[in-house]
Amino acid sequence: MIRAYSEMYLDRAQTALATMLDFAVNDLGWDPDAFFELFMISGIADRFGSGDPATVAGRSGTEIALDVLARCGFPETATEPRIRFDRTEEYWTGWALAYYQWYCARSFRSIIRSVPVSRIRSLYHPYHEMDLRQFADQMNRLCRQAEPDPALKRLRLGAALSQRRLSEISGVPLRTIQQYEQGQKNIRHARAECLLMLASALCCSVEELV
Repeated sequence: MIRAYSEMYLDRAQTALATMLDFAVNDLGWDPDAFFELFMISGIADRFGSGDPATVAGRSGTEIALDVLARCGFPETATEPRIRFDRTEEYWTGWALAYYQWYCARSFRSIIRSVPVSRIRSLYHPYHEMDLRQFADQMNRLCRQAEPDPALKRLRLGAALSQRRLSEISGVPLRTIQQYEQGQKNIRHARAECLLMLASALCCSVEELV
């Protein structure tokens, strides 16, 4: 399965996003959805989501939070993060969200469009006590509920292509396209060659397909 970036950066990425959200909400007083929107607007989310080492491993979450605000035109703050002996719900939310973004290789914006940060935070009970793969399974379910049509179908219809025509252009068998759209096969398990052929035909990225 394609991941967003090398697993060697995952632990530091999770800690950074967790600390960023915790600091923004609990020390700076931001609403989690509002701050995460700034995170995406600033452009830092795109670099983080692609695994840019300087972003996911080169700075603390506090530094990232302050950079987000600076890039979005908010005045500098001298607020220091408080020392906490227990992890907050916001910390877990950032930690789990970083894992899910790495796991599914979708952009933060596409994830949050389906499941807002506040909704993810509401999953703290009971998922903070579970394996993150169970959290990822629940996120997949929520994303499917929010966007019932598979990405492949939405992209194909957006390009005004029939399944047969997409098959002809891409070289991917018609039956395979039908199975992906009907959920009989998981496109995330597709061969890289197949994903590249579909992405090329639809003028989109592989990330958008999966």
